Amino acid sequence: MAAANSSANKPTVRVGVFVSEKCQLLDIASVDVMGSMGHDYFTLISSAVPQAVIDLAPHVEIHYIGSVPAGEPIKVTSNESIVATNHYGDAEVAPGKLDILHIPGPDPFNPFDAGVVDWLRRHGNTPGVDILSVCSGILLCGEAGLLEGRRACGPRGLQDMIRGKGYGEKELVGHKYRWIQDGNIWSSGGVTNGNDLVAAYCRASRHFPTPLVEIVCEMVEVGDRAQSYETDMTWPEKLAKLAAEVSV
Repeated sequence: MAAANSSANKPTVRVGVFVSEKCQLLDIASVDVMGSMGHDYFTLISSAVPQAVIDLAPHVEIHYIGSVPAGEPIKVTSNESIVATNHYGDAEVAPGKLDILHIPGPDPFNPFDAGVVDWLRRHGNTPGVDILSVCSGILLCGEAGLLEGRRACGPRGLQDMIRGKGYGEKELVGHKYRWIQDGNIWSSGGVTNGNDLVAAYCRASRHFPTPLVEIVCEMVEVGDRAQSYETDMTWPEKLAKLAAEVSV
């Protein structure tokens, strides 16, 4: 599905990032793992890497998509804003126009726009499109019906909340895994587990050559943590343990 780039005879991997108001900045940042595999990035660091590596890199085209018109800022955490390159209704980011849709975590307590939910559902049901959900992005995916019959992750601390939504998932595994794949739906645990998710996705993806992925993962120092947490512990158990340590 990746489009060919005639000028350089390279494929273009089209990535959409849906940025909601109050989205977690660290969640959004995990898309940079994919951005660092792009030809433009390698052109910037060309003096530090062999030409053979640069030649492996596809073009990576990233769209920052919101519920606001293109060119307007979207307020996220840490007093930061992301300028939207597209509104979700734009033809450029319609279902069938993207290869990968990255869903960083929104405010888990805010309702979702029905138009966004439908747009995400149609992307998720488009053959060849992969959905990468980070942290509370799992809730938006659930509202879109993309978790039904699937294993899914989500943050440790939101497992009961997700389960209570009735999304029809086959199994929630966020208490023990940093990320999980089920078909074209990839979901991670909280926040920086998104880096592990994107690294694992790129290793499995048809869009990125394996040698390139391994070089980039080494360069940006991601993808070296195990998929499983060191301890299989629910968030209430973890919180109780931490609280006990503080009170000592």
